[in-house]
Amino acid sequence: MLSLTEKEVDFIATQLLKGMVCFYQIDKKKIHFMPDDEDYFNYDLTPDEEDILDEIDAEPDNFAEFTKMEVPQEHQIMQDFIDRRVKERNLAEDLVNALTKPKSMTAFKFLIDESKYQEDWAEYRKSKYQDWVKEQVDSFNYAEN
Repeated sequence: MLSLTEKEVDFIATQLLKGMVCFYQIDKKKIHFMPDDEDYFNYDLTPDEEDILDEIDAEPDNFAEFTKMEVPQEHQIMQDFIDRRVKERNLAEDLVNALTKPKSMTAFKFLIDESKYQEDWAEYRKSKYQDWVKEQVDSFNYAEN
């Protein structure tokens, strides 16, 4: 059964927010991370990263993979943040409007970064990503049974 410390959960959540994909090596209790190939399709793997991927291919049951949220999940987090934390009606309306546009995440981030909610959003999003990592641990453990 896979279990992570709060420090490991925090580290994985931070890496996912940076656009990485993480692999937890169960026997060595070690976290490996590399750019998510969906975000960095021109990225050349380092020899160490290639070695890790070879190890994963050879022994997939020894690794738990952690991935970032899908776009609809990210949108839900943004909507929840607006509903629960943003008190200024005009800003809330602008943020909701941003979510309906192409490149909605960029538009949302631009508006948040120009507001007093920048730090609150960063903390909120990180806590939701920590929950997401824990959900992935639960899914991994459920699949193992």
